[in-house]
Amino acid sequence: MTITKKSISTHTRKEPLLTHSTATQKDIYARVTDKILSDLENGNLTWRKPWNADYLASQVTRPLRWNGVPYGGINILMLWGTAVEQDYTSPYWMTFKQAIELKASVRKGEKGTQIVYADKIVKEEENAKGETVINQIPFLKPYTVFNAAQIDGLGESFYKTPEPLIANPQHRIQQLETFFAQTKAEIYTGREASYIQSRDRIQMPPFESFDRVTGYYAVLAHELTHWTKHPTRLNRDLGRKHYGDEGYAKEELVAELGACFLAADLGFEPMPEAHHSAYLQSWLQVLKDDKRFIVSAASQAQKAVEYIHTLQHP
Repeated sequence: MTITKKSISTHTRKEPLLTHSTATQKDIYARVTDKILSDLENGNLTWRKPWNADYLASQVTRPLRWNGVPYGGINILMLWGTAVEQDYTSPYWMTFKQAIELKASVRKGEKGTQIVYADKIVKEEENAKGETVINQIPFLKPYTVFNAAQIDGLGESFYKTPEPLIANPQHRIQQLETFFAQTKAEIYTGREASYIQSRDRIQMPPFESFDRVTGYYAVLAHELTHWTKHPTRLNRDLGRKHYGDEGYAKEELVAELGACFLAADLGFEPMPEAHHSAYLQSWLQVLKDDKRFIVSAASQAQKAVEYIHTLQHP
């Protein structure tokens, strides 16, 4: 198995210019969260659907823009979910206008998938002391994209299904061993999988105790996402005070998403869904109480994965 970064085109075609939308910020967050809540209430983890689809098994990658650049954050979950629901095997997505610029066309009657563009508004304000301060206010705007399977006239590369990655189940995967080793995280063998922040160490069960070789790396990816929260790294504090509280549920959700994003990048299946069945109720409550958190969790997970990638050396 070869681990590679997606090639990025040097063309200058840009992301769409966004026009005013009647959808409010609250509408966007609620729409995204309600869809994921619905899936969770039915016992499904939206972001795991690609690995459960027969036609995508061992072929999962992050959704890609027209130029090969992966989508990030909440858009990964939204596009993965649509791909499974509509049986799309191409990882490529683009706007109506981008398809035209590629001398292709969206087929008549095709329905697009709404995703979001995140940015910040810079605003000067006067504080209580009469001083001028600059505040950055985050915002989301929706826009619509289509899968390559909905578009005629694209180059052949847009329609190819990713080649399945086959690992020898009896042996460690050297490329993954190297990837995780280069993070310099302290990993030792113990009785359970956990990240102990006070000691800044990751504990992993023996490699031989896993039924599948990819299961070991999936669990390690989850714990490594936790590892990024340390104050010397991303300093991620979601308010956890004790085991099982709301802060604990939030951090577990970030680590779950981070493991899935990393698995898609490196070409292996994330840990079995059943492993996290006990967390479903706590996640449901967190998302019901805070409609914005799934967007925040996906963003935090992406930051964690990007940080892990920065630790790799040529």
